[in-house]
Amino acid sequence: MESESESGAAADTPPLETLSFHGDEEIIEVVELDPGPPDPDDLVQEMEDVDFEEEEEEEGNEEGWVLEPQEGVVGSMEGPDDSEVTFALHSASVFCVSLDPKTNTLAVTGGEDDKAFVWRLSDGELLFECAGHKDSVTCAGFSHDSTLVATGDMSGLLKVWQVDTKEEVWSFEAGDLEWMEWHPRAPVLLAGTADGNTWMWKVPTGDCKTFQGPNCPATCGRVLPDGKRAVVGYEDGTIRIWDLKQGNSIHVLKGTEGHQGPLTCVATNQDGSLILTGSVDCQAKLVSATTGKVVGVFRPETVASQPSLGEGEESESNSVESLGFCSVMPLAAVGYLDGTLAIYDLSTQTLRHQCQHQSGIVQLLWEAGTAVVYTCSLDGIVRLWDARTGRLLTDYRGHTAEILDFALSKDASLVVTTSGDHKAKVFCVQRPDR
Repeated sequence: MESESESGAAADTPPLETLSFHGDEEIIEVVELDPGPPDPDDLVQEMEDVDFEEEEEEEGNEEGWVLEPQEGVVGSMEGPDDSEVTFALHSASVFCVSLDPKTNTLAVTGGEDDKAFVWRLSDGELLFECAGHKDSVTCAGFSHDSTLVATGDMSGLLKVWQVDTKEEVWSFEAGDLEWMEWHPRAPVLLAGTADGNTWMWKVPTGDCKTFQGPNCPATCGRVLPDGKRAVVGYEDGTIRIWDLKQGNSIHVLKGTEGHQGPLTCVATNQDGSLILTGSVDCQAKLVSATTGKVVGVFRPETVASQPSLGEGEESESNSVESLGFCSVMPLAAVGYLDGTLAIYDLSTQTLRHQCQHQSGIVQLLWEAGTAVVYTCSLDGIVRLWDARTGRLLTDYRGHTAEILDFALSKDASLVVTTSGDHKAKVFCVQRPDR
């Protein structure tokens, strides 16, 4: 299939032929697809060279707020609580969580109560509150070096705080917020908004660059590992790969190359050569980041028999909610709203395992260096799966409502979850197989 590219597609060099299974399917031949990770100092220097535009920023509400007493939350999933720590200062559903990447000792959570908190994982102690938001806080995350933490609410108010001083150092009012992510190597923040723009700011100077998409929301985005490109998905089903320095789109996938419904999620493999996109059209598309061409399309067998959707229609019963690549085997995982976790073999582009959940999957994460995939779902349970066998390894319970987001520590010793029960919880992961 041919994709549209504004700068011309390079020759198609399929990245999948070098991956192969041997024997018991655990030993993998690995062939480097690029010269290796770029030097962090070079990337930071490149970001310094990017021409940003000066933007007038609007001040958000700087008034503080008084924390109301936490009321008891009665849910329909009462049962054992496997968690070690519970953070209970939110007074409504907790939408997002992120861990500081340097030490994995701090968490930031944001919720429907228009509040965000930075707190300590070991005991749940509040370090500081990120005050001044005027709508539900749906995005939160730490910078690559853990010195800054950003929070964003649905109205588009973004704020950045210095972690050590607990002081606000930057804020900006963009359009209605869809997603937000820090650059992996520099103090640069990216966000997608409902007007189709992708924004990029240097923090705390506020120098700004915008990437104009189609006239519809930029629903998801991810900076590629090289730090020089970003992939953004849109509500109209199109996918764009942007050059962050030059400001132009390198590849555009639309029509049959794109999705037939809004994109919901996007992921990249470790070296950034492959991109996986998911949509409400129930398809996951494997895209070469180099050529911008679709090299694989995955659709679960459970929905393969559904009637095809007409133009503009969306599936009411299913959609792709989360996806990701295994770092040690040529496998990809796709989580669906109907509760199906599909494990796909990238070498043969076939379905390897289907793992059923009692309710819809909200998010999935691969454990680094293993073939274990974690899922959280609407039944309030975290599950660990062996992607080689499709077997459930263990699960963790404790929430009395749906889990809305979760994060995994680098050494996979902790899982941190947020829920509609107004709580965030820390679970200690113990597995007999390691």
